[in-house]
Amino acid sequence: MPEFLPDLPQERIIAALSRAPGNELRSGKLDSPESSAALVANAFGWFLDRPALLPPLPGVPAGVVETVDLEVEMRFPWSGGRHPWLDVGLVTHTTLVGIESKRYEPFRPAKQTGFSEVYDRPVWGPNMARYTALAHDLIAGEVGFAALDAAQLIKHAYGLRTRAHKRALGAVLVYLYAEPAVWASGKPVDPARKALHRQEIAQFAARVAGDEVVFVALPWAEVLRQWAGVPALAGHAARVQARFGDLGRAA
Repeated sequence: MPEFLPDLPQERIIAALSRAPGNELRSGKLDSPESSAALVANAFGWFLDRPALLPPLPGVPAGVVETVDLEVEMRFPWSGGRHPWLDVGLVTHTTLVGIESKRYEPFRPAKQTGFSEVYDRPVWGPNMARYTALAHDLIAGEVGFAALDAAQLIKHAYGLRTRAHKRALGAVLVYLYAEPAVWASGKPVDPARKALHRQEIAQFAARVAGDEVVFVALPWAEVLRQWAGVPALAGHAARVQARFGDLGRAA
């Protein structure tokens, strides 16, 4: 059993992690001192039973949060095959927000996901043309990303768009990233790699700006700073910071 922070709905968190395909619980990956899933589960799991206490994320045009879920499948408009899972799903009266969280992943050797012909279908609509153009450029090798998993983010955007359309909601894809100073071993994280990651985030954001799935890149440090400024959340923010240490700087 993982050791969660106090005052979390542990059964709901475990149920969410158990249904996801990442096998975080059974594999023991959740107990790793560098686990991104543990950070998400502890930070956002606190809001599963109290979604109204989660303030709108900085820079995210969504409004008052009505529901919070961990490990949310965003299915494509077809059956069979693999479909994207986002770390967190938020629903407001107007918007579906999907959160993809990264902690140490961008600073490890690249393990980029790719595309197969299954994604090249005329089902995304003209308002996803920028995401699709970027996907085509990735496939053709005309653009590349070393620290940012751009293909994964495009798939997430497609899944979000599909689910949001079914619910007549807008869609926002949040890329929530940490910039730790050191690895769990104490070795410094390469500053050049962090700079490259930020550069590629900006490149991706510029390429997809204007499409119907709004892309927002957000540092973990900025979210924790926001929570620390809310009296009802300050204790939780402090416990997250104490457990997971340095997560970088705000934007």
